[in-house]
Amino acid sequence: MAQTHTFPTDLLETQTAWYRTYRHLAENATSASGTAAHRRQLLTLSARIAAHPYWDTPAGTPAARVALKEAARSLTGTGGCPPG
Repeated sequence: MAQTHTFPTDLLETQTAWYRTYRHLAENATSASGTAAHRRQLLTLSARIAAHPYWDTPAGTPAARVALKEAARSLTGTGGCPPG
């Protein structure tokens, strides 16, 4: 039976921002313009996601981590399975 997850808005927004930043970095990998800044942004966003209080609740299961990524991918239109 599939479990549905309700994520805090800030957590979903942060994961969505992670995918947008990753996509921008990937699309501009051949350009040195801003790559360091985007890499730093990915690290910052990753830390925010990992340290979010949601993961300390009973709902913060490994399956919820996967569901968060799937929800963010659908919001950003990235589909497929990008890293992260």
